[in-house]
Formats: sequence, C-alpha cells, structure tokens
Amino acid sequence: MKAPRTTAPRTSPTDQADHGRIVGEASSCLDSLQLEHLEREFRTWAQGSRRADVTLSRRRILLIFLLIRHTGAKLHEILDLNPLRDIDHDRLIVTFGRTTPEQTRTVPLADALAVEIRNILSDEIFRQASGQTLSVDPAFVRRKFYERAQACGFPKNLASPEMIRKSRGVELMQSNMPLPAVQMYLGHSTPNLTSAYVSFSEEDIRTITSSFLQRESHRKTSARNSFFGKITAIRPADIQAEVLLTTLDGHVISSVITLDSLRRMGLKTGRLATVEVKAPWVSLYRSEEEPPCSAENRLPGVITRIKRGRVNTEYVLRIGPDTELCIVSTTQSLRRLKLQEQDCVWAVFGSYATIMRVD
Repeated sequence: MKAPRTTAPRTSPTDQADHGRIVGEASSCLDSLQLEHLEREFRTWAQGSRRADVTLSRRRILLIFLLIRHTGAKLHEILDLNPLRDIDHDRLIVTFGRTTPEQTRTVPLADALAVEIRNILSDEIFRQASGQTLSVDPAFVRRKFYERAQACGFPKNLASPEMIRKSRGVELMQSNMPLPAVQMYLGHSTPNLTSAYVSFSEEDIRTITSSFLQRESHRKTSARNSFFGKITAIRPADIQAEVLLTTLDGHVISSVITLDSLRRMGLKTGRLATVEVKAPWVSLYRSEEEPPCSAENRLPGVITRIKRGRVNTEYVLRIGPDTELCIVSTTQSLRRLKLQEQDCVWAVFGSYATIMRVD
C-alpha cells in the first residue's frame, strides 16, 4: 500500500542534525516513568540523613539534578549558576552563562519547579553554604547520579548528567513539543524558524516553550492529543466561527467555537493557541487517497503501535517527523479494517470535536 500523499515542511541540515542529536539516543534513554522514579529516589535520598552537613550536601545535589532534569541544561551550565541571582522566580526563567555573554541563554521554568527551588534556597544555611554558585566537583556529582540510578535498578550510565539531558529532550519530543522549541530549550544552534509553513519568531518559540512547560506541570485535561501553533485564519459566521491553527509541523487544524468564546478568549490571527482532541473522537480510514468524508481535519500517517484490548484498541499514529496521534476505537473495528502496525492510514476528526485553549 502506498503512503498517503502529504507535503512536509522544509528542513535544513541544521534542523536534521539537531533532531538527530535529540532523538538519536531515544532507545538508550530513560523514559518519563523512569525519570519520575529517579526524581523520587533523589528526593528520598536528600532527606535521608540526620547529619546537617550531609543533608546540606545532598540538597545541593538534588537541586543540580532538578535543574538538569527540568531545564535540559548542561552540567557545566548548572555548576556555574548563581541560583540567587540567575533564577527569576517572578518571571519564571533561569539564565545560564552570564559569565560568558555570547553563550548567555534563558530557559523557562514551570511554576511548580520554581516554587520548589525557592523553598530550597529559602534555607539560610543552604544559602550561605552554596556561596555565589553551585560549584561542586563534577566527578562527585556524577558519582552521586550513578549511585541513585543503581538504587533504582537502572544502568548507571543512563543517569549521567548528559543522559538525563538527552532523556529530557526525548521526553519533550515524544510529548509533541515542536522541534524548534526543543532545540532552543536545549541550547542547540539557533533553529531554522522559517522551515515551517508559517513564520514563528524566537519570541513565539519562547512563549510556546513556557506554555508547554506549564501545561506539563499542571495538565488537568484528559485529552491525549494536543496541537500547538499559531492562529492563521478566523472565519466568523452568525453564531460560531471557524478558527484555523497552523502547527510548526505544517498541519492546519480546524476548530469551531462560538463567537462568545472567540471574544472571551481574545482570539485573533497570529495568536498562539492549542487545539485538543480526545482519542475516541478520532476515526481511522485505511485508504491510499484522502477519504471522501465531511470531517474537516484529515491527517495522513503510519500506525506505529497498537495496544489491543478485549473491548477497545489504542492506536498510535505518526503524522509527522515529530508528532504522534493517539486513537481509541473498538476492537471489533480493528478486525473489520484489519489494521496492522506500519499500515498507512488517515486520521479524521471534525471541527466540532475539538477544544481550543489559550494560556
């Protein structure tokens, strides 16, 4: 069966190289559950001594781990950090590389992480002991990282600072954070922001990253599929309006909302927004050509995973180089369509099956 025809965004050699740097080690990285397990182990360990000096040392290592885990920073960037000066709790950003102006960069912080860091730094003894920077012998840091990994039953090499950073990048990519945002977040070379169908500025990318991190920290929706992008068209009618959102992958997603919601949310062309669709609201068509159906959103892709249940079956569909879509359907339909992994299919959903949100 031939793959459905689709147009991919242009990518530069730099994009491709950085994409490889981010996801090339996916098979040998810790996944999200393992990262959470490791983070819990670090927290428990940091509180597990009755000696004040040991507790102080462990809390410093915990802070280093949290910053690498949640900012994707390099170890030397963390060790050069002055947490009292370089972490802005009001703006929710951390600035790395102040001592080298040409390498200075800022990374957004999730507010939950910022609160935890503030609590650690509020300890006067910790503040005095830490001095101006988090300067710790890198070999000592690595040894403690290895010990905590082995306490979790993980190979120690998977918990080196470099692998934690890579694992964070893979985690974000698998959560559908746009590639240019992940590149900027990890401090890779400046992404080619003109490679998508619609222009995104560096400020747009920073806003996307910050918004994504806050959602990741405080996500309350049960929707499995989220499309982040820029509103490129609004077509109002008498009662409702169709809003078109273009993602960095070049997908154009149609969402219909009421005019009241349009005004209340302050939506306008050029604004960044999110369109969500629940997995059961998406249907699959096994077809070489675009299916003749009334659903406004029709996305071609390849089935990468199938999780079969007695009543329902979950499909994971790759619809772009960095984007996956989850679909839940009845197991009976699987038998009827005879869908298998690596099949080329179309995922379709209507404009009314979407939820639009801005932060």
